[in-house]
This record gives sequence, structure tokens and C-alpha cells, in this order.
Amino acid sequence: MMATLKELIQKNRSYRRFYEDVPVSDDQLKGLVDLARLTPSSANLQPLRYMLSSDAGRNAIIFPHLSWAGYLSDWPGPRPGERPSAYIIILLDTTVSKTVNCDHGIAAQTLLLGAAAAGLGGCIIASINKKALKEALSISGRYDVMLVIALGKPLEKVVLETVGPGGEIRYWRDKDGTHHVPKRRLEDIIIEPGE
Repeated sequence: MMATLKELIQKNRSYRRFYEDVPVSDDQLKGLVDLARLTPSSANLQPLRYMLSSDAGRNAIIFPHLSWAGYLSDWPGPRPGERPSAYIIILLDTTVSKTVNCDHGIAAQTLLLGAAAAGLGGCIIASINKKALKEALSISGRYDVMLVIALGKPLEKVVLETVGPGGEIRYWRDKDGTHHVPKRRLEDIIIEPGE
């Protein structure tokens, strides 16, 4: 049975721990990029480029340049065995455009929805040591690193919660390692003119 769009969106969480030994193939990564390729692009410039990694050696080069969870300040990120089995690095080709507008956000969400449909999970990572990552991977100066998408088979359970009366929106983990993500109620985010 095919999942509805809402079911895919609910399933598409920010997963930060994976079964590292479950591979994601290059063909799967290319299929995800093919979905992103079809998305809208500002002025249809299509300035995004993608670097794929499903190789353990290259993954090990990428990993130390990423920060994983701002609200979990005492957690350094996934430990060996729980790290992503693949990455997609979203790059801006500055010879096509000097600005990315919102193209990279559209592409990233599309990549993750495609991953969810394929039984994978991922995390959009914007907290990146971009200069060091470019040097480590010998990425040409014409490209700017926009985002890194971590991918794999999710090891963790992510549960959506309703933001409580205090308004706390920070995600957290319980003693069993379940990741809880507070979401605002629909009626709290729709406003009327003059509000």
C-alpha cells in the first residue's frame, strides 16, 4: 500500500542514529537526486550540484565536519556503528548563480521524502565546518557547501509531541533513547488579518 503524502511527512523525521552496517547504494542515492532534480528552482537556474557518498572511507572523512543536535549539547553525535551509511552533499555552483534562494531547502526536503518512501531516514545538517569539508573532499572553489543530508536505515524512534502550555519546542531524548519532537498545534500557527 502506497503511503499518503501526510504519512510520508510524518515518517520523515530528523534521524541522527542509523544502522551503519545497512548499506545505501549509489543507485538509491542517484534516484533521490533524480527526485530533487525535478523540483522547482528559482528562475529555473538549477544551480545545485550533488556529491554522493556511500563508501565507508569517504563517509569517515565527512563525519567529523558535521554537528549533530544543538539541543542535545551533551551528545557528540552518533557513535561508530550508529553513523549514516550514506551522505548527499548539496552544493551551489557559483558559476551558475551566486545565490541559492530556497532551492536547497526544496531539494533537501524532496530527498528526505524520497528516502522515507524507500524505507530510509535522514537528517538535514546545516551546521557544517564547510571550509574543512571542502578541503577534505577536494571540492572545487566554484562550489559552496549548502547542506549535508545524512542517510541510512534509522536506528532510533522519533515521536512527535504537541508543544505544551509553556511553549517549549526543544527536542529531547527519554531514558530509552526515544527522540521526542514538540510540534505546535495547527490552530496556533494560523493567523487572521490584524493579528
